[in-house]
Amino acid sequence: MEETRIDDVWGRRTPYAAGATWPTRVDQVLADGLTEADIDRWTRSACVLCSNGCGLDIAVKDGRMVGVRGRADDAINRGRLGPKGLYGSWQGMGGDDRLTTPLLRRGGELEPATWEEAMEAIVSRSRELLDTVGPLSHGFYTSGQLFIEEYYALAVLGKGGIGTPHMDGNTRLCTATAASALKETFGADGQPGCYEDIDDCDALFLYGHNIAATQTVTWSHILDRLDGADPPKLVVVDPRNTPVAQRADVHLALEPGTNLALMLGLVRELIVNGWVDEEFVAAHTVGFDELRDQCALWTPEHTAEVCGLDAADIREAARIFASSERVVSTVLQGFYQAPQATAASCQVNNLHLLRGMLGRPGAGILQMNGQPTAQNNRETGADGDLPGFRNWENPEHVQQLATLWDVDPLVIPHWAAPTHAMQLFRYVEQGSISFLWISATNPAVSLPQLARIREILAKKDLFLVVQDLYLTETAELADVVLPAAGWGEKTGTFTNATRTVHLSEKAVDPPGEARSDLDIFLDYARRMDFRRNDGGPLLDWRGPEDAYRAWQECSRGRPCDYTGISYDDLRRESGIHWPRREHETKSVIRLYTDFDFPSRPEYCETYGHDLLTGAAVGGEAYKALGVDGRAMLKSATFTGPHEPPDDGYPLRLTTGRSVYHFHTRTKTGRTPLLQEAAPEVWLELAASDAAARGLTEGELVEVRSRRGRIVAPVRITDIKPGTVFAPFHYGYWDAPPEAEERHPTAANEMTATEWDPVSKQPVFKSAAVQVRAWKDES
Repeated sequence: MEETRIDDVWGRRTPYAAGATWPTRVDQVLADGLTEADIDRWTRSACVLCSNGCGLDIAVKDGRMVGVRGRADDAINRGRLGPKGLYGSWQGMGGDDRLTTPLLRRGGELEPATWEEAMEAIVSRSRELLDTVGPLSHGFYTSGQLFIEEYYALAVLGKGGIGTPHMDGNTRLCTATAASALKETFGADGQPGCYEDIDDCDALFLYGHNIAATQTVTWSHILDRLDGADPPKLVVVDPRNTPVAQRADVHLALEPGTNLALMLGLVRELIVNGWVDEEFVAAHTVGFDELRDQCALWTPEHTAEVCGLDAADIREAARIFASSERVVSTVLQGFYQAPQATAASCQVNNLHLLRGMLGRPGAGILQMNGQPTAQNNRETGADGDLPGFRNWENPEHVQQLATLWDVDPLVIPHWAAPTHAMQLFRYVEQGSISFLWISATNPAVSLPQLARIREILAKKDLFLVVQDLYLTETAELADVVLPAAGWGEKTGTFTNATRTVHLSEKAVDPPGEARSDLDIFLDYARRMDFRRNDGGPLLDWRGPEDAYRAWQECSRGRPCDYTGISYDDLRRESGIHWPRREHETKSVIRLYTDFDFPSRPEYCETYGHDLLTGAAVGGEAYKALGVDGRAMLKSATFTGPHEPPDDGYPLRLTTGRSVYHFHTRTKTGRTPLLQEAAPEVWLELAASDAAARGLTEGELVEVRSRRGRIVAPVRITDIKPGTVFAPFHYGYWDAPPEAEERHPTAANEMTATEWDPVSKQPVFKSAAVQVRAWKDES
């Protein structure tokens, strides 16, 4: 079975017709030699190796995790699991090199230390800087893989205890644009659609979303619709001929960096052909005239010329959208990590609004997430925003938090926009942040322009704390390393891309002295003696359920209201959508069924931005728009990529993911079947580009940008000519010591320090590169 699920990634088909319920198919893997009769107990959880959050049970024997099985009663997966969930979820936790004791840098070397020594070193430096420099000396950079309880603890101690605006997560790299696109259009974050919409749709549009690799179970869901009766039409926007594109009715293989141009062309087609629901637009939106004017010049011919497409394909894609009664659109990194990311993603929202295509079965927008708990990072404020989707520009929202936490509102940073990740690392580079705490992420591989990032993290005047499962490339540079408990070793809640909340119960004890991230944050807060105005501890929680109840109260009355979702509820039901308010027993599966959007000035999460420049609209200008519960049709002028190809660097680089790996392979690289399936980095090149350079299949090539290079074997594919693809997973934790210099493999050696003006998400998918045969000059 193991070989089958590596070779047959999406598993056995269970086709079904439009309007039916997706059939169940329970996937299960146990350690070699074990049967179900050998299992001591099964522990309820959900998978954390993509943004689906597939419901599963963990098999436990002799105090160890020994397998998983999907939950048939969970609507997200109906029992299915992808390869990463089947193998990497539990095997990735069991590496022989797990961190089991704190490490403290002494004499330039990391050495084992006690928890008392490690925490005292952290607290001593933290207090010293707060006393001499102030809260702006502190920065926190976290993950998309912690639990709600842990994110919220971090947000409270950072915003209510220290008072620093310098907080963000690696969610800035993958889902910041999802949040920004939803906020700019609807007034607040929150996924409008749900996966059940796949059951009823007439057409599926996937924008920059290689769902076959990134959310394998949802691709199985789509495949079962495509192979059943009354299949939906499929339109795919992607420069690569992915498994998704191979099933498409229309594949728009555009030039990287031209997403917004294509989207303005599609919007124009709806408008000029009379395919707009004018009554809906007039009643429920603002900004139509400006949108119409912005897209006026984007005829199919002009759009095709800019994007490298056929005008007939653009017309056909627009016709499919217009002629379908129920359309589901998904968006991911091909849009989010590209130039003008928020502006392009907002056009997806615009297409649905122009046709009144949301709030009903089969008509949904899925501005997807990339990580399992990215949604919670955004909800709780660990990404820099205010918790509960509150507006940092609204004094009443700041006061709500001050009252809830019983702190002075002036402590809560709201005098300027929160510090995004790229700016946070710039402040470290400049020296204004000299205390940086990184939890459950590996920026030494995942951030752009890695040579620069390594230099920043290695600065002698930076006090760097890293808590993680393993000694990652980032942890190797730390002053203090804290061993963290991971999935299956602690209890907590998390929310997937479609607002579905799961409870992950502790199945086994963590190894050695490893502690949960929540326990670590609570210990730090206690040692720092953060206090409320009444003299009590700022964080007086004893465990995860206390933290969750505190979060419920913070969410009360906000778009992401959790007050009707308890731990007991989550033990009874396998996945519950928010919002569910106190005393309610039914979830809101789809948002905006009444077309009343969270855009009123007193309630909205943001007053919005200019999508071209990122300039804030401001409260008074926002009120003047007269939004008042309507959605906003926003757009921007197309400007093109930051770094177009030229004679020296004639190709466009785009980075992405392997179906077998997650992020920087911290877990999946330690899972034998997954690592064997994708053991090393590779480069994809079009046949014409390979022939022009005399390159053959499997030959080692050097790919170089103005910032760095990698060496990798070439795969000759039918990717769009002029485009180069490399997966970003492959850092150096398992490579020879000289790899970074002689045989570099991390794609982010080449990417640029550029970001979207609104979401601040880095532009990983557009850089100019050159490719040539590699010569070993050692």
